[in-house]
Amino acid sequence: MQFLLAFMLAVPLLGAVAALLPAPPGLKGRSPEQAVLRHGVTVTGVVLAAAIALTLGFDHDAPSRFQATTDISWIPALDVRIHLGVDGISLPLLLMTALLFFLCALYSYFKLPAGPSPKAFVALLLVLESGTLATFAVLDLLLFFLAFEMVLIPMYFLIARWGGAQRQAAAWKFILYTLLGSVVMLLGLLLIGVTADTFDMVALASDNGRELTHTTQLLAVLAIGIGLAVKTPMWPLHSWLPDAHTAAPTVGSVLLAGVLLKMGTYGFVRILLPVTPDGMATFAPYLGAFAVVGIVYGSLACLALARKGNKGDLKRLIAYSSVGHMGFVLLGIASMTPTGVNGALFANIAHGLITGLLFFLVGALKDRYGTADLDTLAGATGAALYGRAPRFGALLAFAAVASLGLPGLAGFWGEMLALFGAFDPAEGLPRAAFLTYTAIGAFGTLLTAAYLLVVVRRVCMGDPKAGPEHAVADVHRYEFAAWTPLVALTVLAGLWPALLLGLTDPAVQQLLAGGNS
Repeated sequence: MQFLLAFMLAVPLLGAVAALLPAPPGLKGRSPEQAVLRHGVTVTGVVLAAAIALTLGFDHDAPSRFQATTDISWIPALDVRIHLGVDGISLPLLLMTALLFFLCALYSYFKLPAGPSPKAFVALLLVLESGTLATFAVLDLLLFFLAFEMVLIPMYFLIARWGGAQRQAAAWKFILYTLLGSVVMLLGLLLIGVTADTFDMVALASDNGRELTHTTQLLAVLAIGIGLAVKTPMWPLHSWLPDAHTAAPTVGSVLLAGVLLKMGTYGFVRILLPVTPDGMATFAPYLGAFAVVGIVYGSLACLALARKGNKGDLKRLIAYSSVGHMGFVLLGIASMTPTGVNGALFANIAHGLITGLLFFLVGALKDRYGTADLDTLAGATGAALYGRAPRFGALLAFAAVASLGLPGLAGFWGEMLALFGAFDPAEGLPRAAFLTYTAIGAFGTLLTAAYLLVVVRRVCMGDPKAGPEHAVADVHRYEFAAWTPLVALTVLAGLWPALLLGLTDPAVQQLLAGGNS
């Protein structure tokens, strides 16, 4: 178990180096490009196999205890340690990350985005995987910061070199926003580590903020929270996201929504809730207010983009939907209750699966039509995917109803639990304010249903014989292979939520009660 976790973090880095080397003659296949893409599928497949083995070997009777731990002194002068571990909070995120990277590598093998060298593409993808996995596995504040920053450069180049129109501007906006937020976050992490005389996240969580004064906690929450809120992204620090998603290649959008956004909310749960509980209690009402504004704002922006005549880009629409969905995650965290935090963690996983599938589908739709503009796709009567490509249309409708929170699918449980947590927040938080947030959040679910149903009507329905494009390719085999696991897991998590909540709940209970001592 200890070896597996370290193996998962190291293999993508080694694979990235190997991707840049010439392929051995016997492994080149039809071309060097095919060889390096197959290499990416192999490495991400090995990491996924290790993640599955780690999940099977995990002691499910003790999900609140860190397992598969490694603790090695790295920088003795600063007491920085290579401290790794996994519990019920981080295990689902590690598994989902490994799955999404494998599916993206598989999809890219058949549908590589236009751009420079495939070697560079695969190497960047693998470095990105190592950084995201490390973010969910490290248990040292400075290592967390390094892993958090490690993803910026590869994602910047994936957008800037393999993206679509306006890719340079979108990539610069992405990296400037996140770097500025990270600088402020680093100051907060250093404040905690220097004041408490340790950067060890387990020790800090076990202490539950007793070594930190109220003022120190307030400053730390403010500084770290800004950096995490940018990555989440929380309204009004979200404006980099629509541009990045619109310009990114399909797999870049899938990974940005499915994995990178989770790093911000994970930091709130792993660091701020247990380490600075008094500071979080002070800021929780404001965090809840920003969360519900994001829910309504994201939904209204999507409604505007979905309206006929507004030239709404489907990728941009789904990006704004992420602002709303992550608002529910932040609302659950702001409640500071086990119910709300469990809902936030469940919504994280559900959003990764469902929005990852949506970006796969919209990317494939753009490849077929040459545009993601909703007015162009729908034409006068609608794009009529049900008639032209019935399996594709059915998958898009499934992803849409899953995203709007249909009971029985994964999107339902996280949002419901987050609203329940806000309805009865932690002791000391203003009940009246959180009741208001609950009502606004519930109204946001209606807005979410409205814009997604408009999208389904305009894209899936219509006259198949109308418009310039009569024939549309239905789902290809490689697309079916890449999308089926996301569909299956969305249904499984919706019908059997205890599978995920059984992991997160004991860990959350102990985290809120005083860490993982």
